[in-house]
Amino acid sequence: MSEWTLGANPRFPGVRGPVVVCVMDGVGIGRQDESDAVWLARTPTLDRLAATTPSGRLLAHGRAVGMPSDDDMGNSEVGHNAIGAGRVFDQGAKLVARAIAEGTIFEGEHAGVWGELTQHVRERRSTLHLLGLLSDGNVHSHIEHLFALLRRADREAIERVRVHVLLDGRDVPETSALDYVDALEELLETISGKPDRDYRIASGGGRMTTTMDRYEADWGMVERGWRTHVRGEARGFASCRLAIETFRAEKPGIGDQMLPEFVVVEGDAQPVGPMRDGDAVVLFNFRGDRAIEISQAFEADEFPHFDRGKRPELLYAGMMEYDGDLKLPSRYLVAPPAIDRTLGEYLARNGLPQLAISETQKFGHVTYFWNGNRSGAFDPAVETYVEIPSDVRPFEERPWMKAAEITDRLIDELRTGRYRHARVNYANGDMVGHTGHREAAIQAVAAVDLQLARLLPVIEALEGALLVTADHGNADCMLELDKKTGEPSRDAAGAFRPKTSHTLNPVPIHLFAPSVDLALDTTTRRGRAPGLANLASTVLELMGFAAPEDYEPSLIAPR
Repeated sequence: MSEWTLGANPRFPGVRGPVVVCVMDGVGIGRQDESDAVWLARTPTLDRLAATTPSGRLLAHGRAVGMPSDDDMGNSEVGHNAIGAGRVFDQGAKLVARAIAEGTIFEGEHAGVWGELTQHVRERRSTLHLLGLLSDGNVHSHIEHLFALLRRADREAIERVRVHVLLDGRDVPETSALDYVDALEELLETISGKPDRDYRIASGGGRMTTTMDRYEADWGMVERGWRTHVRGEARGFASCRLAIETFRAEKPGIGDQMLPEFVVVEGDAQPVGPMRDGDAVVLFNFRGDRAIEISQAFEADEFPHFDRGKRPELLYAGMMEYDGDLKLPSRYLVAPPAIDRTLGEYLARNGLPQLAISETQKFGHVTYFWNGNRSGAFDPAVETYVEIPSDVRPFEERPWMKAAEITDRLIDELRTGRYRHARVNYANGDMVGHTGHREAAIQAVAAVDLQLARLLPVIEALEGALLVTADHGNADCMLELDKKTGEPSRDAAGAFRPKTSHTLNPVPIHLFAPSVDLALDTTTRRGRAPGLANLASTVLELMGFAAPEDYEPSLIAPR
């Protein structure tokens, strides 16, 4: 018997049909008030599941998904890692914070890349460029990680540093960019006040217009970033603050994530920080999905996506390795979590057919992240990956997104009778939630509910099981809450302040398996409240298998 062999579950033979996991991305359990688009939406199917099926709550944030503390929101990356791995691994934010705190990012046996970068620019008296998302959202990056790199560069006598800032407004309040820019400018001015130091912001743009595309949904974003950060070709301003203030004045109500690209220029209108031969670049984002494409632009010799012009000869590194299979980037400062023995790999090694399906915006989550940050299939003979191309229109304009098309294909695939397991992600609650448009988010949640209504009779006819859950909250709180009163806050004009970031709320778990009599146990076990990592064992038990011993326990209640 191989170490990969799944043994039979002695207490339950499993359902006859497929075991399907439905991830309603960004649909948490909120306050059930005017801030909560999930509660405000018409959701007869979710209401029915809550009233008539085994149901409960799961943790999807903080230490339950490998984040540094329980004050840290979950996100789609770590959520799908946890679901697919069946265990909790320390994630990028925690790994980077530890490496900085312990100094191992700069010194010791694993500090070779930082040393290589700094020696490179010192020898050439060239520029070190730091590029990334400027906020403390702790989903893709953290401003304190950037500050640590800047202080260390100063300590190591790096004379010239340029920072290229991507503005958030998505994992943090919608128009909070200047809070982070001002804090960064203060540090840069302090360092630049020393002899032989020239540290400045060089370029920027909103994260949803510039650089941070994912899953090849819009290479134009990456091209704009390349032209802005590398070539210094964008609208020029005397400062980052002036760029932001100007864009806001020109388009009132614009959120930080949608701000256009810009460069900072000197008196003669020349950009202060284009990238030149001999420079070095660090992308200080730790999360992989929105870092892969710009990393390819820096490193790939064959690159068909846009004309890069003359690519400067420079050293490039990521905060982490963003794709372990592609070995991208070739240099990185902190090793990523080593997630092994995922649910998908166990099923593949046991020859059990499985399906993963979503639209482009979340396709990598049901494949790459679910499989422990691994590209491609373990065994294409038994794995089917289906990507439904996403719209390129703003999500608030089409809050239904591709939910119906996903369901069309999912139902067709399930009815073939081939699959023992399937996983599907509906991106609506998260992607529309990030826009800050509450009414659109209400429609987004209702659109997902409608698709669940279509799935239930199919699952019942196939004598299968459907686990309905979410990877984190988002649409469940669409308004900023006053930190003192806990109530929705208003601006000077009396209007609610929209919230665009994830929440710390738990997420639902519903088990629809009408062919069997089962219950869920969502009480604390092994000293911790149940979270997303408990789902892998639950899937295996519903399939009739015993989970690996080190997986978090199944949620199926003991008989």
